[in-house]
Amino acid sequence: MVSHQLLGRCQTQEARYMDCLEAYGLERGKVKCRNLFEDYQECHTLTKQFKRFMAMRAERKRQIADGKLKGDAKYVTPRIDSY
Repeated sequence: MVSHQLLGRCQTQEARYMDCLEAYGLERGKVKCRNLFEDYQECHTLTKQFKRFMAMRAERKRQIADGKLKGDAKYVTPRIDSY
């Protein structure tokens, strides 16, 4: 069994999900706590973040291929507050 309660970045999401499961029970909790589980799963696996990164990379490659980005503008880092 894996737990993120000790020095884990997902400890808040896991605690909320476990509290919800405790309140509704396992079978009803799977339905009622689905959104909390999805938040916890995303924190644990970072799949949406990776897909967003790959989409941004593909868009940059497309713009370079189309000639919209040239020279040093190809690899300009985003502004600090843009994330």
